[in-house]
Amino acid sequence: MSNGSTGAPRSTGEVQRLKADSVGLVGVVFMAVATAAPITAMTGNLPIAVGFGNGTGAPAGYLFATVVLTVFSVGYVAMAKRITAAGAFYGYISHGLGRIAGMASGMLAVLAYVVFEASIVGVFSYFAKTTVLDQLGVDLPWTLYAAGMLAVTAVLAHFDINLTAKALGVMLVAEIAVLFAVATAVLVAGGGPDGIPVEPVNPKNAFTGTSAGLGLFFAFWSWVGFESTAMYGEESRDPKRVIPKATLISVVGVGLFYIYVSWMTIAGNGLAGSVKLSASSSPLDLFFAPTDHFIGAWAVDAFQWLLLTGSFACGMAFHQCAARYLYAIGREGFLHPALGRTHRRHGSPYVASVVQTAVAVLLVAGFALTGQDPYLHLYTLLAILGTMAILIVQTLCSFAVIGYFRRNHPEDRHWFRTFLAPLLGGIGMTAVVVLLVLNMETAAGAAADSVFFKLIPWIVGAVFFGGLALGLWLRAKAPERYDLIGRIVLEDATERTDDGPHPGTDGNPDLSPSTASA
Repeated sequence: MSNGSTGAPRSTGEVQRLKADSVGLVGVVFMAVATAAPITAMTGNLPIAVGFGNGTGAPAGYLFATVVLTVFSVGYVAMAKRITAAGAFYGYISHGLGRIAGMASGMLAVLAYVVFEASIVGVFSYFAKTTVLDQLGVDLPWTLYAAGMLAVTAVLAHFDINLTAKALGVMLVAEIAVLFAVATAVLVAGGGPDGIPVEPVNPKNAFTGTSAGLGLFFAFWSWVGFESTAMYGEESRDPKRVIPKATLISVVGVGLFYIYVSWMTIAGNGLAGSVKLSASSSPLDLFFAPTDHFIGAWAVDAFQWLLLTGSFACGMAFHQCAARYLYAIGREGFLHPALGRTHRRHGSPYVASVVQTAVAVLLVAGFALTGQDPYLHLYTLLAILGTMAILIVQTLCSFAVIGYFRRNHPEDRHWFRTFLAPLLGGIGMTAVVVLLVLNMETAAGAAADSVFFKLIPWIVGAVFFGGLALGLWLRAKAPERYDLIGRIVLEDATERTDDGPHPGTDGNPDLSPSTASA
C-alpha cells in the first residue's frame, strides 16, 4: 500500500479485463519494436538526416538518442513495476502528477495512437503501389492497398493479442534480417570508397551538419512506439518482470541496431556518396545501392517487399496501442463505457478496436477524397501530429515518475532511478519537443503548405487543454467519476491494498481502482 493512500474511489462498477497470460517477454518486445518499425524508420528517416540534417554524423545522432531514451526508460520501468494498466502513460501521469494532468495526457495519447495507424496506412499504400508497379507491372490505386491493410488489421485485432504478436514476429524478423544482412555484408567487405570510417559514430558529429536539430529529431522519431510495452502489462505473463525487461530490451536493442545499420549504410556508400544519394530524387538508393553492390539485385527486390511487411507490422501494432488506450479510458466511463468491453472468448478490447478501425477509415478517406498523396500528406502530416502529441506525453511521464515516488513507496526511492534519471529524461524529452517545433516545417516537406499542417499545433493544444477542462469539470461536478481517472489498474501487479491482491472468480487477479493518491 502506498504512503499516500486515501482509500478506494467511491464507485467502481464492474470492470472487464483483458485476457491475462496472452503474451510473454518475446511477444511484448515484438509488439514494441514493430511500432518503432526498424525498416520504415531507417528508410524513411536516415536519408533525411544524412541529406539535410546532421549529415554523415547521423549514426552519432542515433547514439545520442539511445542514451537519452535509455535514461528516460529507467524511470519509466520503475513506474511499470508498480502500476500495470492498458493506459500506460494515462495511468502513470494520473498517479504522478494528478488526475487532471492524467486526463489531459490520456487524451493526447489517444490522439497520437489513433492517428498513427492512419499515418502508417499511408506509407504502406505508397510502398505497395510502387513495389507492385515496379516488380509486377500492375498499377492499382493506393486506396485499394489502404483498404486491404485496414481490413486485415481489423480482423487480426479482433482475436487474442497472441495472434497479432505471432504475425508481427514473422514480419519483424524478416525486416531486421535484411537490414542486418546488408550492414554485415558491408562490414565483412571492409566498407565502400572510404572503408569503415569512424567519423559517423563520433559523438560530437551528432551536432554538426546542415541542421543538427533536424537530424536529431528524426533520430528520436525513429523510436516512437517503444513505450507501448507498458500497454500489454495486463495481457503479459508476470508483468512486473516482463514489462521493465521488454522496455529496456526494446530501447537499447533498437538503438544499437539503428547505430550499426546507419553506420554501415554510410560506409557502404562512402561519406560523400551517402550525402549525395540522400539528397537526390531517389533517397531510397541510400539503401538499395549497397544492397545491390554487396549482396545482389535479388536482395533489392526482397528489400522492397519487406518495406511493405514492415510498414504493415507497424500499422498493426499501432492499432493495438490505440485500441488499448480507448479501452482504458472507456472502462473508466469516459468517452463511452462500451469502449471498456472485452471479448468474452478472446479477451480482446474488440469494441475499442472497431472504433479505432472506423476512425482510421475516416482519416484515410478524408485524405483520399481531397486528393492528398498517401506519403507526402497522409503519412507525413499525421506522423508529425502524433509525434508532437506523444513526445509531450513522454515528457510529462518523466516528471510524473519523480512526483509519484516522492509521495509513495519510500522503499523504492533511489537517487538515480526515481529522481535523477527521470529528471534528465524529462529535460531530454523537452529538448526533443523543441527540436520538433523548430524543424516541423522542414520535416513536413512539400506538405508544409497545407492547411492541415498549420492546424497541427492547434489540434494538439485543443486536445490537451480540453482534457484539462474535462478533468476540472469532473472534479467539481462528478467527483465519483473524477476519482476513477487513471485508477483502474491490474491489482496483482501494482498498487495493493493491505491484504494484498484479490483473486477473481476465474483465478486471475482483479482489475481494481488503485488506492494511491495523486
